[in-house]
Amino acid sequence: MKYHHEKIEAKWQHYWAQNQTFAATNQSDKPKYYVLDMFPYPSGAGLHVGHPLGYIASDIVARYKRHKGFNVLHPQGYDSFGLPAEQYAIQTGQHPEKTTRENIARYREQLDKIGFSFDWSREVRTSNPDYYKHTQWIFIQLFNSWYNLETDKAEDISELISIFQKAGNATVKAVCDDDTEIFFPSDWNAYSEEKKQQILLKYRLTYLAETEVNWCPALGTVLANDEIVNGVSERGGHPVIRKKMTQWSMRISAYAERLLQGLDTIDWSESIKESQRNWIGKSVGAMVKFKVQNPQPATRNSELFIDVFTTRPDTIFGVTFMTLAPEHELVSQITTPEQKAAVDAYVEATAKRSERDRMADVKTISGVFTGAYAEHPFTKEPIPVWIGDYVLAGYGTGAVMAVPCGDERDYAFANFFKGQNGMPEIKNIFNQDISQEAFAAKDGFELVNSDFLNGLGYKEGTQKAIEALEQIGQGKGKTNYRLRDAVFSRQRYWGEPFPVYYVNGLPQMIDSKYLPIVLPEVEKYLPTEDGQPPLGNATHWAWDSVQCSVVSNQLIDHKTIFPLELNTMPGWAGSSWYWMRYMDAHNDTEFASADALKYWENVDLYIGGSEHATGHLLYSRFWNKFLKDKGFAPTEEPFKKLINQGMILGMSAFVYRSEDSKKLYSKGLIAGEKVHPIHVDLSVINDITNELDIDAFKNHPLYSDYKDAEFILENGKYIVGREVEKMSKSKYNVVNPDDICEQYGADTLRLYEMFLGPLEQAKPWNTAGITGVSGFLKKLWRLYFDDNGLIVTNDEPTADMYKTLHKTIKKVTEDIENFSFNTSVSQFMICVNELAQQKCRHRAILEPLAIIVSPYAPHIAEELWEQLGHQGSIATVAFPVFEEKYLVESEKEYPVSFNGKMRFTIKLPLDLTAAQIEEIVMADERTQQQLQGRTPNKVIIVPGKIINLVG
Repeated sequence: MKYHHEKIEAKWQHYWAQNQTFAATNQSDKPKYYVLDMFPYPSGAGLHVGHPLGYIASDIVARYKRHKGFNVLHPQGYDSFGLPAEQYAIQTGQHPEKTTRENIARYREQLDKIGFSFDWSREVRTSNPDYYKHTQWIFIQLFNSWYNLETDKAEDISELISIFQKAGNATVKAVCDDDTEIFFPSDWNAYSEEKKQQILLKYRLTYLAETEVNWCPALGTVLANDEIVNGVSERGGHPVIRKKMTQWSMRISAYAERLLQGLDTIDWSESIKESQRNWIGKSVGAMVKFKVQNPQPATRNSELFIDVFTTRPDTIFGVTFMTLAPEHELVSQITTPEQKAAVDAYVEATAKRSERDRMADVKTISGVFTGAYAEHPFTKEPIPVWIGDYVLAGYGTGAVMAVPCGDERDYAFANFFKGQNGMPEIKNIFNQDISQEAFAAKDGFELVNSDFLNGLGYKEGTQKAIEALEQIGQGKGKTNYRLRDAVFSRQRYWGEPFPVYYVNGLPQMIDSKYLPIVLPEVEKYLPTEDGQPPLGNATHWAWDSVQCSVVSNQLIDHKTIFPLELNTMPGWAGSSWYWMRYMDAHNDTEFASADALKYWENVDLYIGGSEHATGHLLYSRFWNKFLKDKGFAPTEEPFKKLINQGMILGMSAFVYRSEDSKKLYSKGLIAGEKVHPIHVDLSVINDITNELDIDAFKNHPLYSDYKDAEFILENGKYIVGREVEKMSKSKYNVVNPDDICEQYGADTLRLYEMFLGPLEQAKPWNTAGITGVSGFLKKLWRLYFDDNGLIVTNDEPTADMYKTLHKTIKKVTEDIENFSFNTSVSQFMICVNELAQQKCRHRAILEPLAIIVSPYAPHIAEELWEQLGHQGSIATVAFPVFEEKYLVESEKEYPVSFNGKMRFTIKLPLDLTAAQIEEIVMADERTQQQLQGRTPNKVIIVPGKIINLVG
């Protein structure tokens, strides 16, 4: 009976689907275990063999936990809104919904072929209205909430209004905009409704504000920092500029401290935690106000101040200049006429660089003097004000008090512009040498040239400086965070519509009972001719506040019918809460019931890429904490344990074209030749021998330019070059998992991906290595069957068979618990080899072996289980328990040596004494042969280790 993987795998995939084998229940006496993969985006390219790596690992854990008696939730769905589908729609005119649906069908087909134990009954798609109505609902909750610093949580906006009515805002401890004015209850009660709404926007957890954004003119949309690579859009490689726009933002900064503290409570890698800590960027110091001297005529009647946050207020007397971000709002107000042209040119050039590029570029020094001066808060000396692109408007206050003697970047800036107008000499305030570099340490110094701070160190100097700043009203102690509020608007079509309409330019929320507000049809997916987002093309996109429905734009009268929001939500909106929807995926009235949320709580194991460290993972934690505050989420953190899987790299192939002709040199002949490597599609090479199929290459549409090329062969063959790179369609090194499943089987693919190396590490794909894993499965099959059928017996196994089995149970159990899947595959191979040598045909060994293999190679395990006479699926059969007694050695094979040279071995019970061992060895005829009648001078015996006869 032969092993036919294609029949077996199709049979069991159909069985699982028909019987809903992996459907989880929200009520169970079993302990729960929730394992989740990061939300996949269904691209048109489908899966390559690198994509399933994390899914296979999570599936092994899910299957193992079912065997161990857990009620396992292992769902799957699609993060189906996003820019790629919209760009494809622009190019082809096809509706993004259509292409997304087709891509999802392709993904589902591929995922099913690999045999994942997903609970498909809970599938979600972020682009479905029945899903995004809940995203819209969460947005409304955020809009109707503020952050109370006294209770350290989000509360309903109605409570804040009540405080304003009774006491104004002077004593309110809340997270709000820095420019929020102080008012008394009499003021509040006298304000117009419009004025009240404007004030409340300064407190709401989602709000409208003019914000510096990454604007991509070619894509017609705002991009997040993680959507920009090397200053251009990740999608399409288009230029990105900084631009001020009125945008929706999320007040994630309110949660900065809780996001930091929460990292200590979760089982994530230190590298991911550190990425988040750095992104949040907590720093303790002081906010200092520097008064602008002699403001320009347009602002002469009002006092202007430059606010600076510094972690080193002790160095206040070392300030010799200030630097503003080029985008800082004061730049245009304080720049002198003489400097205007230079400043304008610099600001324009900086707008073309992304924040990420500016942060990363520590070598380039550039800046321009504004011509303006600020006043030192204590000495009243003039301090020149510069602009420089190393200062970012979105970090701190967008202004730096430069202390060159104590900061390397300030030191370099001051020396670069040394001698120029507006750049004073560096002033040293430390009793340390700064002739070669700045002194940046926080200890080992005393302050000098620092007035009332002279003789103090960092700690005492900081405290005294803050006290003095507070006394003169020009500063105060403050804890600051680098974390900025997240821009939440996108000028795109294919995203969640905001449940927002506008009355007199102010946002109004649509009542939750009328959700979802469904994405309208549009003729074009591009921005309008006057620069509005794509929804500006919609003709049926206005809100009737009486009928409570979406109506024609032509009916807008600004009395009862108003314009709807034209922006859509970003890609991270739907993915910031999706794990909760899986808990209760078909609930029509709420995003998940309280009972379902209480039962599942949060994700026990989350597997995905490290590239989401400061995007998705941070936003998800923020939304989870908010929903916890509002009484919906049961836990503070969404994901208990996080594992970042490494990347499977592709093995690219190259031909080598000479620079001055169409000669193509084989790999072994390029030495000394000037050649240009050209990526080759893997379909035209033999992946094992690396030989190019020249005819196939010439006839391939990608290489039509080389039909007449001369191929320089070695030994009559053209051998391509190989190199490990990121697996990518553009490098033609993508391997389709469908091809592997068809040729070798899904179980082989699953085992091989785990066998490649530790889950967290990057590793190259090599199809040639897969044959060994395929051979292992055939060898496993032959333990159970010969040509005539099942050969399993009910005989009692030998001690060695039990030892092999329990050694494997122990190893595989430990490996899965420690997520060391690659070493399990090695152990399976050792186990099968040993059992084959032992001629094991014993049910007591082979039944538990099928269960142990099941998480890794579920199809063959199911078939073996059925052939052994069992009904139903193997999926929930109890996992074998390791028993130590089978590994306890009762005998020892001793090497017997004569004068240090081993001559033979002898098996003896381990409980023998040294005297008993000596008696048995001396009586052995092989000993007598070696001694030839002699009596040894000494017999050295260490029980359990050595036997050595000397002399």
